[in-house]
Amino acid sequence: MLDATGVALAPAGPPRRVVSLVPSTTEILCALGLADTLVGITAYCVEPRDVVRSKTRVGGTKDPDLEKIRGLAPDLVIANVEENLRAHVEALRAWGIPVWVTYPRTVAEGLGLVRELGELTGTGARAAQILGELEPLVERVRLECAARPPVRVLYPIWREPYMTIGRDTYVHDVLAVCGGANVFGDRERYPTVTLEEVAARRPEVVLLPDEPFRFRQAHVADFAAVGARRVLLVDGRPFSWHGPRVAEALRTLPALLAG
Repeated sequence: MLDATGVALAPAGPPRRVVSLVPSTTEILCALGLADTLVGITAYCVEPRDVVRSKTRVGGTKDPDLEKIRGLAPDLVIANVEENLRAHVEALRAWGIPVWVTYPRTVAEGLGLVRELGELTGTGARAAQILGELEPLVERVRLECAARPPVRVLYPIWREPYMTIGRDTYVHDVLAVCGGANVFGDRERYPTVTLEEVAARRPEVVLLPDEPFRFRQAHVADFAAVGARRVLLVDGRPFSWHGPRVAEALRTLPALLAG
């Protein structure tokens, strides 16, 4: 198997000690039945709550304590191209610690990650069960939403300066599957924008997530002049966490956009 960096990994058997450096990956691993195998997680791994409260924290996604990770003696570390730094991955590999790097940028690739982790950890049967529920849901929502005119959507991710999502991002594809047309879908992955530029793109709906920037009710007024018919505060995890979490977006977002 080759990971997202082109590095091959051929585990001798299912890992027994895993460190996850990605919050959504932590959730996927638990969904695969690997909660007891997790020995280390980041400060941002907050789900499932009943599992993560007892796990060793190894720092943030961008500033993990590498020595602490080494001290946990993992036989597998899972990282992500976007969430984690290449230098940290290379340092762990230099110590002989197997690291698997992921990089899903579409809903289909997010589902593929579930299958990939199932193969990597010996939990393929459970992965197949999860995908047996998710894949038909994705296809049904995609077909239903394709039959309606797309809704123009703005999805900011930061404030001061404002940043949003462009093409080639996971959130962009989640919106597309659910009937949303990203108004900055012609831009680079995470463009900086002004409210004047936003108004010129004429979004119909603005979705304000609670991560990575924590938008709150006080920020709704910022978008009063951009012409959107709805400005909504939303949980960011269904839009940006890979794996089973996407089901929440698939089940709720089409109605939010159409409402």
